[in-house]
Amino acid sequence: MRTLHWFRNDLRLQDNPALLAACQQGEVLPVFILDTDEPVRSALGGASRAWLHQSLTALDASLNNNLVMLKGSAQTLIPDLCARYQIEAVTWNRGYEPWTIQRDSGLKAALKANGLSVTSYNGALLFEPWDTVKKDGYPYRVYTPFYKHCMANLATRTPGVLNTARIQMVPHGEQAGLESLALRPKVAWDEAMLMDWTPGEQGAQGRLQHFLATGMGDYREGRDFPAKRSVSGLSAHLHFGEISPHQILASVRAESPADDNQTHFIKELVWREFSYNLLYHFPTLQEKNLQAKFDHFPWETDETFLKAWQTGQTGYPIVDAGMRELRQTGSMHNRVRMIVASFLIKNLKLHWHHGERWFWDCLVDADLASNSASWQWCAGSGADAAPYFRIFNPITQGQRFDPDGAYTRRYVPELKRMPSKYLYEPWACPVEISRAAGVVIGKDYPAPIVEVKASREAALAAFSEMKRRAES
Repeated sequence: MRTLHWFRNDLRLQDNPALLAACQQGEVLPVFILDTDEPVRSALGGASRAWLHQSLTALDASLNNNLVMLKGSAQTLIPDLCARYQIEAVTWNRGYEPWTIQRDSGLKAALKANGLSVTSYNGALLFEPWDTVKKDGYPYRVYTPFYKHCMANLATRTPGVLNTARIQMVPHGEQAGLESLALRPKVAWDEAMLMDWTPGEQGAQGRLQHFLATGMGDYREGRDFPAKRSVSGLSAHLHFGEISPHQILASVRAESPADDNQTHFIKELVWREFSYNLLYHFPTLQEKNLQAKFDHFPWETDETFLKAWQTGQTGYPIVDAGMRELRQTGSMHNRVRMIVASFLIKNLKLHWHHGERWFWDCLVDADLASNSASWQWCAGSGADAAPYFRIFNPITQGQRFDPDGAYTRRYVPELKRMPSKYLYEPWACPVEISRAAGVVIGKDYPAPIVEVKASREAALAAFSEMKRRAES
């Protein structure tokens, strides 16, 4: 039997249930389609497109350059390929984004109507969203009971193994190839961004092994300190399906002690599941507040503030370090993500949509479920969200989580000679000391665009106004 396997966010050969099923049926036509029907709001951002280019390069190499790569409407291209190459069956791994579900449902029905066998699989999650619901059938909106439900049912599954030497390929004459997808930017800013990354299945496995050897032992405590790099760095690999959560779970349980570090890491895997669960059950998560009262929040619309935040010119070193790390590397440490999100939403009172969209374009791990759920969590408008009145102080956060300034000075080199005592309040540094450090505030490094205490009070007043409006 000839089977078309449609690669999407499953850019790996191992532990790929849909690909394994296709290979067991006979000859395989491996296909990737950059779907031009995808809505603009869910289409890949610039950083993710650059990563995808490299990931597809790696995948094609692992398939001995047999990957068919096309740009166009999947609803047209897949039936055409099936007819051209006498395909009898189609496989893919499921997506959980609202538009993906709608497209896949229509395409599956059309292919079946043409007499093809079509089967989809779970290649992205530990649990299907429809299986992780409360006893009353309603979705979880609080993480802790969701986590307990998952852990009660979380068995370590042996990852599926594919003998790549025995894959039988359908001969094809498709010539379009990777360059036809036009994923890379015209100005090659992506080369520097991806310098520290290795997109692809091999890179994902290497990243996992490096983390298990050097980061897992300090994960619980070290994960909050951006200079320590005690985090896994696997989020982009997971997003593109270069590694599966089952592979990660199996390796973590087999190769690390069953201690607090392992427990906290698995909790983060389950947070990812929680985000997908929310997106599946609340498909407007990217656009609409889960808590409707936030529809009444009096947001500001200051473009100057937004630009300063985007470019890392707020005058608050830990915030600026995070935003510059994002632009330079396509990533940002998770603790710093929370700090910069709190600053945008609460100190600047700018709608969380601005942050969600900027991260979507700049992150290599821009995942619709995790990005949307995380921004709503920070705003206080989401499920099990941090209360709005929890406002991170960018001064004390820097002092606590980057006390030596190693992370901050790396991305804000203007302050590399600033004494640690004044690093997170450089405007408070005596002029003679500041000048000796080569910094004139307002010239070499910006003055703060808002004052922490005043902006916090304004945010709390706005929160009170929101509640008044919602109740009136």
